[in-house]
Amino acid sequence: MNLTERFLKAKHWQLFLLFFGIPMIFYITMMVNLFSTIIQTSKPDPSIIFDQFKFFPIIMIVFMAGLFGWLWSIVIGLQRNIPENLKMKIMRFKIFFFIPLIYIIIISFAITILFNNLPDFIEKNSQPNVGLIGGLMIIIIPLHLFSMFCIFHTLYFVAKTYKTAELQRETTFSDFVGEFFLLWFYPIGVWIIQPKINSLAEGTSKLPN
Repeated sequence: MNLTERFLKAKHWQLFLLFFGIPMIFYITMMVNLFSTIIQTSKPDPSIIFDQFKFFPIIMIVFMAGLFGWLWSIVIGLQRNIPENLKMKIMRFKIFFFIPLIYIIIISFAITILFNNLPDFIEKNSQPNVGLIGGLMIIIIPLHLFSMFCIFHTLYFVAKTYKTAELQRETTFSDFVGEFFLLWFYPIGVWIIQPKINSLAEGTSKLPN
């Protein structure tokens, strides 16, 4: 069984733990350690505090790997359930799918580098390079907005794929608007959508009358 099939046949509670429960445990642990360090030390060492944030990129990568792996599996895995006459623009989906992933990985590494070097800047009382920061913001803000657009397109395409596979006909946004929002609010949506995806993957889904 390949990874796509594992995602399609996984139980809702397993997916919930994968891309919400486990990252949340890491996040809570990180914040507890951070506040414990601040409370127990009258003058906390900035390097110790920033060390806690080094785990944040790991949390982000684990979360994104789980969530995006699930979304990818729905689109790719359910193509076999879609009638031959209903062609979907898979290539455009793949392009918009990978853009935010690449962006998030780059940002995660940038955050890691920042927290590794921030204590030295504070200790040396170095002044930030305003020009460099301004230039980075000019680049980052448009990329961030475009990545958000790509994520919404991914949610739209996943919802459309799922509903097309279920209804076996051409669909419009009004047909899958509910699924779109369930995917958006995935901690709730996964409990509702995944059992239906299990049925589609196993070929036991019943078409509506």
